[in-house]
Amino acid sequence: MSIAHILINRALSGFTLIASSQLSQEKEKASMDPVVVLVISLSCLLLLSLWRQRSGRGKLPPGPMPLPIIGNILQIDPKNISKSFTNLSKVYGPVFTLYLGTRPTVVLHGYEAVKEALIDHGEVFSGRGSFPVPDRASKGLGIVFSTGNRWREMRRFSLMTLRNFGMGKRTIEDRIQEEARCLVEELRNTKSSPCDPTFILVCAPCNVICSIIFHNRFDYKDQHFLNFMGKLNESLEILCSPWIEEKDNPQTEFTTEALVNLVNDLFAAGSETISTTLRYGLFHLLKNPEVTEKVQEEIDRVIGRHRSPCMQDKSSMPYIEAVLHEIQRYIDLIPTSLPHAVNCDTKFRNYFIPKGTTIITSLTSVLHDSKEFPNPEKFDPGHFLDKNGKFKKSDYFMPFSTGKRICVGEGLARMELFLFLTTILQNFHLKSVVDPKDLDTTPVSTGFISMPPAYQICFIPV
Repeated sequence: MSIAHILINRALSGFTLIASSQLSQEKEKASMDPVVVLVISLSCLLLLSLWRQRSGRGKLPPGPMPLPIIGNILQIDPKNISKSFTNLSKVYGPVFTLYLGTRPTVVLHGYEAVKEALIDHGEVFSGRGSFPVPDRASKGLGIVFSTGNRWREMRRFSLMTLRNFGMGKRTIEDRIQEEARCLVEELRNTKSSPCDPTFILVCAPCNVICSIIFHNRFDYKDQHFLNFMGKLNESLEILCSPWIEEKDNPQTEFTTEALVNLVNDLFAAGSETISTTLRYGLFHLLKNPEVTEKVQEEIDRVIGRHRSPCMQDKSSMPYIEAVLHEIQRYIDLIPTSLPHAVNCDTKFRNYFIPKGTTIITSLTSVLHDSKEFPNPEKFDPGHFLDKNGKFKKSDYFMPFSTGKRICVGEGLARMELFLFLTTILQNFHLKSVVDPKDLDTTPVSTGFISMPPAYQICFIPV
């Protein structure tokens, strides 16, 4: 019997003795004080609840003892979930159990545990875990929050459709290049004055998705585009188009509501994540002007100033490739990824994980692994360069997650990040309004999404 069981049993026995003693002392009274009855009853119920939680864990991975009802919530810092997980992993190991409420959640910490689950046992761990607020909004539809056969069908459909619209082909590259040129013109309009780049940087990737889905881009000041940006959910009704022909099939996953949610997922994932990465990336380039200088030297040497960057250039530009990887590694945009779930009862590292158990993967523990990336808290493109200055791949690079549920738009995202950032740095010098040494790049929040602080930047034409 575990220490937890012994303590709980002793506590229950103690309460029983106390209650019996009090009852014997008060047996001559007609009734017991209602407050005393309530306190004793609630205490027994709470201890019983705790005992059930502990005894029901079976061979789940170890973890801190949960409190009744709220579980281990008080042991998690909502402003820095990753740090909380790191501290717990030091006590309980790379695979541990938390109760976020009354249900168990298994946390995977470190590259080996994440790889073993999401890659080696990818199919078993490909379910989508509980995510209350988005679940209510999406009703489990679309691609991000769906699971099981619905998710497989929507993912297959998404990949096929994106390929048909030009994913991985020259047509998509052309659209991104066109958007990059429009982005440059918009930045020129700032006339070298300090500006917050947030809005402009969100418009560019959003317009790429528009060009893929609607075959049309919008001027950044177009009122329709602005309304679309502000009320994305309502605007997605435009997707109710004639090519949807499956409405009479009650078994289909391709309902209008499901497809609207799918496009909503594409816009949310394809706009905000790219724009936030670009915004955070420019902030780090302000902070590290020596890195920016090296990038621009490489651009001058490989591309020059008189033609647009293209994807073919990337293989000849190891430094900017390393910088892009380091930006994504360092900013750790989605520290814990989206929750997974196991699709069946499974044995994992000699532990038993019941079907439907939520799985949280700490991507921070992989991206900031000190053995793979020496001094991981330092922004250093050298993490992705070998001793000869050539680009060096790493299996630990997982900003898009990994395994069966790796981001469906990874290829598009990589293309956008390279073309947008390279085009910006081809055309502008970056200037901070304060001394770069005084810039604080600490994220505003390191909960679900790591957001950069607001900042001002000047785009000085080259």
